[in-house]
Amino acid sequence: MSAAAAPQPDIRLIVGLGNPGARYVDTRHNAGFWFVDAIARQTGATLRPEPRFHGEAARTTLDGRELWLLEPTTFMNRSGQSVAALARFYKIAPEQILVAHDEIDLPVGQIKLKFAGGHGGHNGLRDLHAHLGTPNYWRLRIGVGHPGNKDQVADYVLHPPSKPEREQLEIVIDEARRLFPTLLRGDATAVMNHLHALR
Repeated sequence: MSAAAAPQPDIRLIVGLGNPGARYVDTRHNAGFWFVDAIARQTGATLRPEPRFHGEAARTTLDGRELWLLEPTTFMNRSGQSVAALARFYKIAPEQILVAHDEIDLPVGQIKLKFAGGHGGHNGLRDLHAHLGTPNYWRLRIGVGHPGNKDQVADYVLHPPSKPEREQLEIVIDEARRLFPTLLRGDATAVMNHLHALR
């Protein structure tokens, strides 16, 4: 099945995927949380527990637009439960959601923006597909690299990156944060071209 054509961006909800708790905070699987944390710092927002949404959330404003920030606390493989709860409550369409997540199919130092597509075996995206009923939402794919053996992936993403890798991740996440207002203004192509050129 081919990916849907990307609509004009109208982002109302930014979701970071990860696992809750101190033992996971610095692991590769939490790269999505790191992006949402960066947006929260930029806008002065504070994420707070929202039991009805099964996560930590904040309402904030960026570039004159009201946004929701969300970090599910359901653990990765049940992320969709949290996202669907907030999206349905505030009548946010899947096409208005941006999901930031770790991506093993991209090397560290690469970050890509895309609309729709498959879940690529990512358990968080798989659950989002199921709960939203569609793959048609925006994704910010944060490259964390691959261990080289598919049997090592689960262990790899649940461990912290090396110090040089973490520094590279922080650089590309900050670049995505800096460009995010451009996406809010509807110019997805400019954001894609800039991010996809990073190495």
